[in-house]
Amino acid sequence: MVSGCGQWSQAQSVTETTVVAQASVTTTTIVEAGISAVGQRSGLSTKAVQQKLIDLGFWLASVDGTYDNTTRQAVMAFQKFYQLHPTGTTNEATAWLLENLTLRPQATPTTKSLAEFDKKRQLLFLIRDGETVFILNASAGDGREYTEPDGNSPGVMITGKAITPVGEFKVDRERSNGWWIGDLGQIYRPKYFNGGIAIHGSYSVPAYPSSHGCVRVSVAAMDMIWDLDLLPRGTTVWVHE
Repeated sequence: MVSGCGQWSQAQSVTETTVVAQASVTTTTIVEAGISAVGQRSGLSTKAVQQKLIDLGFWLASVDGTYDNTTRQAVMAFQKFYQLHPTGTTNEATAWLLENLTLRPQATPTTKSLAEFDKKRQLLFLIRDGETVFILNASAGDGREYTEPDGNSPGVMITGKAITPVGEFKVDRERSNGWWIGDLGQIYRPKYFNGGIAIHGSYSVPAYPSSHGCVRVSVAAMDMIWDLDLLPRGTTVWVHE
């Protein structure tokens, strides 16, 4: 049984709770000029890194010099695309490539609007009219067999295998607002394309496969997808190895 993150008919909304952190945080900002191996430090060089990532099509939320989660996700996507070790840290090799590359990467399809998910590289390509708009780090099914509690049916266990099936599908259902309880965990603003399998936001989007079958992207990236209407109903989702 391939369950993904939960069936559409059973998804429940999640009451959002705002938590205010009390601890003080000290941030060290390193002032540098141009792209350099900043690690994960904030500063002028990170702003240059962010601008180059955006120029190349690797989405992040803001070119402001702050090495935030969307910057780490964009660096990770860049590293995956160019076959570097995907740490999300701007090391020497990553900085050198960013400095020297000029051509914007393109997805495989070049003639229509769709989402392409490359399972081998765990990358999601968002394509509009044949042009690659953005490339995102993503994390899909990790292939494990599981038996876990059903989040929507107390006392019921779900057994399955964490697979993201290959093929061409269509976005046919969606949830526009906030978090929802799927059968196998919480999902953010999902776009369903294969039964209970969806592209959705998550706070956990590592460099490797980690889901029950859904395609995870960051919460901020999922908001961007909705804001720019990049995956309306009827959009093709192409999943391949």
